[in-house]
Amino acid sequence: MDDKPLKTPPPYPIASVDHALRAATILQLEGGASVSQIAERLGVARSTAHRILAMLVYRDFAVQGDDREYRAGPVLELASHSQSLVSRLRTAALPHLHRVVDLLDETANLIVRTGDTVRFIASVECGQALRVGSREGMVFPAHRTTAGLLLLADLSDEELDEVYAAERYRERPADRPDPDRLRAELRRLRRNGFAVNRGRSERGLVAVGVPVRDREGTALAGLSVSLPSVRYDPHRLRSLVATMEAAAHALERDLGDEGP
Repeated sequence: MDDKPLKTPPPYPIASVDHALRAATILQLEGGASVSQIAERLGVARSTAHRILAMLVYRDFAVQGDDREYRAGPVLELASHSQSLVSRLRTAALPHLHRVVDLLDETANLIVRTGDTVRFIASVECGQALRVGSREGMVFPAHRTTAGLLLLADLSDEELDEVYAAERYRERPADRPDPDRLRAELRRLRRNGFAVNRGRSERGLVAVGVPVRDREGTALAGLSVSLPSVRYDPHRLRSLVATMEAAAHALERDLGDEGP
């Protein structure tokens, strides 16, 4: 399986473009937001957030309703049930992500899978100077991430075959993981109940993750903590896993209390 790192930040990032892309992602994943909410999430002034949203509306990435809230436009529309589930997961998870950060002082994430990719739907950064930044809204190949592997491990053999069917990779064969190696890795993850990613998705990063399950035991999402590899101590792995499992179980209880 290819371990080439992905998602190296550009050498000259453009803050305005980054803000616009993050705002569009928020609208797509969560269904809607006000100018003040976008400003708070991006860490910018209301006037800046208003200009960003106005441009998204102009390019059909957003629309503004009669209630003055902005929502995903035609370019970004998702099925309403997808928005509802993602928004519900994110809202319920945020207090637990903050708790993980308080306990570990490392960045915490919530990830969902769609086909052979995963998307980070929430990230809470730690306060350390050397830290893993927010990955919120970013998309990665599922087999290259901690949470992605955990969510793939929840699939049946038939479902896994469908996700990684050779015909789906006819135009990009190098992107398809080796089926035998992937199955062996997923079997190990099912036994362990957690996953560790050492530099597979991004150079210099280690992530430890656990699944978040619904009442029937199906994995809905993955909860992970990400840290610079220079700060990772394998002797702390059990402690990291225990902290993440406690957070996942607390989130599962909250989701169960909310009902379907």
